[in-house]
Amino acid sequence: MAAPGKLFLKTSFKVAHTIESIYTGGKAAVTKDERFLITTVEDDVNILDLETGRTALRVKGGTDAITCFAVSPDGKHLVTASQSLLIKLWNLSTGEEVRSWKAHEAPVIAMDFDSTSTLVATGSADSTVKVWDVERGYCTHNFKGHSGIISVVRFHPDRRKLRLISGSDDCKIRVWDLKSRNCYAVLDSHVSVVRALDFSADGRFLLSGGRDKVVNMWNLESLTLESTLPVFESVEILGVINVPNPLPESVGDYGSLVVYTGGDKGIVRIWDVRGHKAVLEQEKETGSKHEIVGSMYLASSNTIMVLTSDQNILFYDVHAGLKRTRQIAGYNEEVLGLSLVGPGDSHLAVLTNSEQIRVYNLQTFDVSILYGHSEIVLNIDKSRDGKFLISGARDHKAIVWRFDPDEESGEGIWKSVGVCVGHTEPVSAVGFPRKTNGWVVTGSHDRTVKLWEVPDGGKTHQGSEPMKLKAKYTFHAHDKDIQSLAVAPNDKVFATAALDKTAKLWSVEDGTLLGTFKGHRRGIWCVKFSPVDQILATSSTDKTIKLWSVSDFSCVKTFEGHLNTVLQVDFLSAGMQLVSTAADGLVKLWNIRSNECAATLDNHEDRIWALAVKSDETQIISGGADSTVVIWDDVTLQEEEEHRKEQEERITKEQDLSNFLLKRDYKNAIKLAMDLNQPYRLLNLFADVIKLRKDKSSVLGSKAIEKVVQELNDEDLQKLLLYIRDWNTNSKHSSTAQSVLFIILQHFSIDKLLEVPKMKEVLDALIPYTERHFQHLTGYVTRSFVVDYTLECMELLGP
Repeated sequence: MAAPGKLFLKTSFKVAHTIESIYTGGKAAVTKDERFLITTVEDDVNILDLETGRTALRVKGGTDAITCFAVSPDGKHLVTASQSLLIKLWNLSTGEEVRSWKAHEAPVIAMDFDSTSTLVATGSADSTVKVWDVERGYCTHNFKGHSGIISVVRFHPDRRKLRLISGSDDCKIRVWDLKSRNCYAVLDSHVSVVRALDFSADGRFLLSGGRDKVVNMWNLESLTLESTLPVFESVEILGVINVPNPLPESVGDYGSLVVYTGGDKGIVRIWDVRGHKAVLEQEKETGSKHEIVGSMYLASSNTIMVLTSDQNILFYDVHAGLKRTRQIAGYNEEVLGLSLVGPGDSHLAVLTNSEQIRVYNLQTFDVSILYGHSEIVLNIDKSRDGKFLISGARDHKAIVWRFDPDEESGEGIWKSVGVCVGHTEPVSAVGFPRKTNGWVVTGSHDRTVKLWEVPDGGKTHQGSEPMKLKAKYTFHAHDKDIQSLAVAPNDKVFATAALDKTAKLWSVEDGTLLGTFKGHRRGIWCVKFSPVDQILATSSTDKTIKLWSVSDFSCVKTFEGHLNTVLQVDFLSAGMQLVSTAADGLVKLWNIRSNECAATLDNHEDRIWALAVKSDETQIISGGADSTVVIWDDVTLQEEEEHRKEQEERITKEQDLSNFLLKRDYKNAIKLAMDLNQPYRLLNLFADVIKLRKDKSSVLGSKAIEKVVQELNDEDLQKLLLYIRDWNTNSKHSSTAQSVLFIILQHFSIDKLLEVPKMKEVLDALIPYTERHFQHLTGYVTRSFVVDYTLECMELLGP
């Protein structure tokens, strides 16, 4: 193990976790036990474990997008429909496709399972509704009557009634009888597309919602419209809350017919249908612009799951007054920036090519979204203690955020406490001081730098609106867009880097220029201070990283190895190493003293815009244009420990091998030589046994040795065949190789040998050399006849 306090250079990292896209629009569902979240991700279906926040299974759908899916109530099967017009049945436990069939003449838009998990209904853009027996894979019903696209289908909850209800953009709701195979009734009241259907607990009433901004309650016994509830927004989701006392005590008890709705306003509301009034409303997120596009009611936890137009999944607790209890980010777009924040780097702030800042809990991978900017956020930085953030965006503003612990949830709340307004173009670089929180510095595409004073470090601000920060000074810094800035560990100077190929050093006190770093051939993307030395690192479009002396502004070292623009760089191992990311999709680790690349990490498919290093350097995190965030664990010490144990084990085996050879225990010696992967010693062992030939009836000279060969497992058999292939190339060793090969061919069947990996490669090498050895032996035999003839002649000439 490593000695306490001893510094080791890092050499190895492995992927610990990835934050990938889990929802790209469409439908989402939660299994009945509320453990798994099932979502569509482009052409695939993702199954997320809600307890751990990790993907449990990914069902590969093929090459075309999935338009709809449904999960069986028993949780055993998943049915998907794609743009290729195929319906596929999947086994949810294994992710394997059970069967597929063509369903409609146009894509399937709506789908629903019946309560027995044996029938699934599909509604299509071809205006038809079909019912399928999923176990046997055939169509049981084909209903025609709608004149528009089918938008929703639902089975009646009472399995004895065998009825199916469908809604369409022809504004009509049709009730289909599965027994008579006819349309039982047409419910006509909506004046716009019907988007959602649900049933009362007793199944007597049908609730329907549409884009005509009303919710209708239908009596399914008399097939009449009981009442119409105006909700003043296009209804995209609707559900009946069928649990006893579903609402908070402060709201009151409104019986069983309580529904929730949501739509283009992005707010979930709960309504008393009979009282024609809203009884509960979710608190709207400040700055949010999303619409609600889907939902599901989770009865066990009394929670409403909501899907939003910006691909987020929100969970609202009904008992807690529609308080948001959980949020999952479905799609991150391009990852532009990363920063580890919170106590002990417990959270990760992610910039995702949008106006939102997403803060992930690194334990559960739940996400909080910070709304404040109106355009794409470009850059982010944190305070030394991780309790403050500053973000700069295309809306020409920078915002300072403060972390406030939330005692009720155990999570933290990020609140905007200060806003920097003054730049005339996007704010592309921001920085916090390393020792205090009394000021922040920003750089912009307007080529200026501003230093802003933060009163009391933002700790005491309690207002609902962020305070407007004042700029202490402003100066023109570069001739082109500023891309990065960094504050020195002593808070006395800061550096900026721009696309004008230069980096510059400035005084924090008054903003005076202290020096310019010149040497890059193209624009600079990132600048960082060493944590221990007076050294500055820069990365550039010229594919290099340079180290600069802060004292004389000279270039100390240059690192080359990336194949494209180096976008980010940071220091590791007390300033003895660098880590960099580039547009070639690689993360590289560099040793500064030797100028060598110590490791290359490859898990991205596109340029890597963002990089973050944990305070204790046990993890580095990268994010890129492939919409993926990769968390890398430092496994240097673990690998060194494993290597040390392997070496000790190898030394022990080497000693045992020597002991077996001294004792002439060839059986155990051969096994050990195989384990140690020592083909030359193994060859000599076989040769010695054949030479001694204690057992004249054995090809190898020992039946025990032959038994060892015959009992080889698949892995060792492949290894021995590869050894024989190499031995056979040398005529000196060919006899031994052919003897061992004879035992293998005698014992193992042809079918067994053909299953061995690389067998074709072995045969391709064995056959020509074996033929050559046979020709040589044949030649020796032919030439031996001359000797026989000579001897015969000598006997005739004798006395």
